Amino acid sequence: MTEDLSPAERYAASRVRAAEQATALASFREMYDFGLDPFQIEACQALEAGKGVLVAAPTGSGKTIVGEFAVHLALRHGKKCFYTTPIKALSNQKYADLAKRYGADKVGLLTGDNSVNSDAPVVVMTTEVLRNMLYAGSQALLGLGHVVMDEVHYLSDRFRGAVWEEVIIHLPESVTLVSLSATVSNAEEFGDWLDTVRGDTAVIVSEHRPVPLFQHVLAGRRVYDLFEEGEGQKKAVNPDLTRMARMESSRPTWGRDKRRGRGVREADRERERRQRTRVWTPGRPEVIERLDADGLLPAITFIFSRAGCEAAVQQCLYAGLRLNDDEARARVRAIVEERTSSIPTEDLHVLGYYEWLEGLERGIAAHHAGMLPTFKEVVEDLFVRGLVKAVFATETLALGINMPARSVVLEKLVKWNGEQHADITPGEYTQLTGRAGRRGIDVEGHAVVLWQRGMNPEHLAGLAGTRTYPLRSSFRPSYNMAVNLVEQFGRHRSRELLETSFAQFQADRSVVGISRQVQRNEEGLEGYKESMTCHLGDFEEYARLRRQLKDRETELARQGVSQRRAAASTALEKLKPGDVIHVPTGKYAGLALVLDPGLPAGRSNGHRGFDHHDGPRPVVLTAERQVKRLAAMDFPVPVEALERMRIPKSFNARSPQSRRDLASALRTKAGHLVPERHRKQRAAAADDRELARLRAEIRAHPCHGCAEREDHARWAERYHRLVRDTTQLERRIEGRTNTIARTFDRIVALLTELDYLRGDEVTGNGKRLARLYGELDLLASECLRAGVWEDLSPAELAACASALVYEARAADDATAPKLPSGRAKAALGEMVRIWGRLDALEEDFKINQTEGVGQREPDLGFAWAAYTWASGAGLDEVLREAEMPAGDFVRWCKQVIDVLGQIAAAPASGEAPSTVAKNARRAVDGLLRGVVAYSSVG
Repeated sequence: MTEDLSPAERYAASRVRAAEQATALASFREMYDFGLDPFQIEACQALEAGKGVLVAAPTGSGKTIVGEFAVHLALRHGKKCFYTTPIKALSNQKYADLAKRYGADKVGLLTGDNSVNSDAPVVVMTTEVLRNMLYAGSQALLGLGHVVMDEVHYLSDRFRGAVWEEVIIHLPESVTLVSLSATVSNAEEFGDWLDTVRGDTAVIVSEHRPVPLFQHVLAGRRVYDLFEEGEGQKKAVNPDLTRMARMESSRPTWGRDKRRGRGVREADRERERRQRTRVWTPGRPEVIERLDADGLLPAITFIFSRAGCEAAVQQCLYAGLRLNDDEARARVRAIVEERTSSIPTEDLHVLGYYEWLEGLERGIAAHHAGMLPTFKEVVEDLFVRGLVKAVFATETLALGINMPARSVVLEKLVKWNGEQHADITPGEYTQLTGRAGRRGIDVEGHAVVLWQRGMNPEHLAGLAGTRTYPLRSSFRPSYNMAVNLVEQFGRHRSRELLETSFAQFQADRSVVGISRQVQRNEEGLEGYKESMTCHLGDFEEYARLRRQLKDRETELARQGVSQRRAAASTALEKLKPGDVIHVPTGKYAGLALVLDPGLPAGRSNGHRGFDHHDGPRPVVLTAERQVKRLAAMDFPVPVEALERMRIPKSFNARSPQSRRDLASALRTKAGHLVPERHRKQRAAAADDRELARLRAEIRAHPCHGCAEREDHARWAERYHRLVRDTTQLERRIEGRTNTIARTFDRIVALLTELDYLRGDEVTGNGKRLARLYGELDLLASECLRAGVWEDLSPAELAACASALVYEARAADDATAPKLPSGRAKAALGEMVRIWGRLDALEEDFKINQTEGVGQREPDLGFAWAAYTWASGAGLDEVLREAEMPAGDFVRWCKQVIDVLGQIAAAPASGEAPSTVAKNARRAVDGLLRGVVAYSSVG
């Protein structure tokens, strides 16, 4: 082609090539043995041009290449680059990747519990670490050129998402930001916000998957395609699946026609049975065998339960499943023994090492948060090497960890979200199935959903067809954030900064649409008013009387319900341990023995007002041997003790044998007793004067005699409804304007009340709070201020610190947690009392936990485990008493270590030297041993 060009054109082309070769992108491309995709090149060119970038692309598409180019640019220009991730495991993995590429001397790692070469020009860290550095004004920020925020869509997370926005808002203007996100439907909106707060930002969106994904349903022995083959964007659902769903939902018709005879009915029944046996949910070993036969391994099966993951591995082992040959088994054993060599032999048995190893040797493993981090990392390593071919995992694996598979299997489309079983969202489905298809290895990826009874193929097609989901801010000011902002910028400038958050940006945009709706409503109100006009009189007045009558009837009915509830609550308050009662309704209706009356003074749940508003919540033993904490809704009528029983001192609610014996005694003693029927009282409406007055006024009104009265009334009802809707919209406009700043004002007012702030001045107490991060930052500061922990030993301090971070997985545990005795127990009690005072103060200042602001109640469930481990107890003893998986134990210990480090570093509150800081450091040493100290960075 160049022969056809003129000399001038050839010279110009050579100049262009020379310019391209001189770019940083050219030298960067030479580091990889594959070509870059167009979206990667576009993003890298924008970065080199000095712009910030937002890259939104599917999982597995290679968007981290753009992050690595930012590292390359920083090193080329002699600047620093911070690479942030949402979780420690991902930080560890990214550190290993970058250290391998650029050398361990140029790459560091900073997480809550690891610090490796932190002065290096490239540092991988969790997002919280960078946030803390920004607030502390760390010297490490000097010379910072680029920050990569991997998995930036995590800012939607309602618990931790605010940290991402804090970092984006507070990073120095000179820092170029690289934001890497999953495919979100409002990437342009997010990009507009980044443009506002960070300057020129290029938005690069790619929905192309480098490895195409095919969707399937596995039912019985067959793998069905979810979609019919065909051209065009809109794909039709496989009619075979629709037919199966219809057949399953149709009820059998046999037995309805008595004239047909028994023989015919039996034939129908047999035909029905044969049809239904074609469709069943195959067992886990069957699924893996089928995938293996079809060449679809390695596979990740997502099971939304830790116990389910472990059970799946055991089922495969019992079924004799073997996916590795002898050579692979030997390699697995060698790798595992090398990676676990630092774990003492006595701990291996406690950790279930030998059962775990047997599964790995066969190519099968579980992966979930309850596992020891070392074990999880070994599973990840073996899976990437192809030595583990079937992994059963919870959804936490879908977050960023580099474990691509050929296939992804979803057992169910429903999961427990912490409050209830809910359908997985299109975003979650996309995130989970995004693991399928290994770039450079697989030609195609496969997502397989197991057929479940009641499955709707159209619903599944909707999940699979929705490629994106919107990014929603979860930003809320906190106490720590408030004192840090006021210290750096003063109150007025801090308020302005918070107004630049993505949360406020989205709220302000939504107001435009609401304002238009208000205008349309006001136009509609004029038409409704005209239609309800009556020639006999003022129909608006008549309609108001009818509404007042209806409201009065509703109010009286509500009062009746409240009175019945009050009577039931009063009856519950009279119960004592040992009372035998009859639970009138609910899941646990029937005979029950009161173990604990559960009065409001003995609050055990972290939700504000839970016990006070709902009354007593007694803990009972049912006749079916269950120990449960009941709620007010279980007692719609007053309950009385039918009998008394002695509860043995040796009774242990956690012991099945104890429950069985006491329940048997309960049935023997009171099984024959029948509760008295509750008599219905006369309705209050029968004697209400206000009701009588309103009815008389309505009958006397001129419009009451109108022939078109009911037609006018329908228009009046529409008018009233539209007025109510318009008022609500106007309130929403008012509520969404300056929402973040208003919350900040309330927080500042409370901190001023507690002497953390005085105008724009941050007091000594405030400076201490500024170094305490976490949900219970203010509680920790108040405990330090009150000297609650002054006389505690290191182990006792560890127990108290655990209450600041631990949250039980089960929201409501009927049994009180075991606590260390003596000073630790007293200190924990004082912590709960201080929280109670703060809780009341938050109520006064209208700081609401349901909006993600405020202090939850400290959870004492990990105090005994932290105390015994810090005291030097063995792993077997601690795990047995804590009834907790090793992975959870290690994770909570590391969080306790993190908060102890903050306590040790917090400025002292008085002139006298504090023993707390010294004991906090000793407590860290006591906790950081054995399984907690194992680390496999790099």
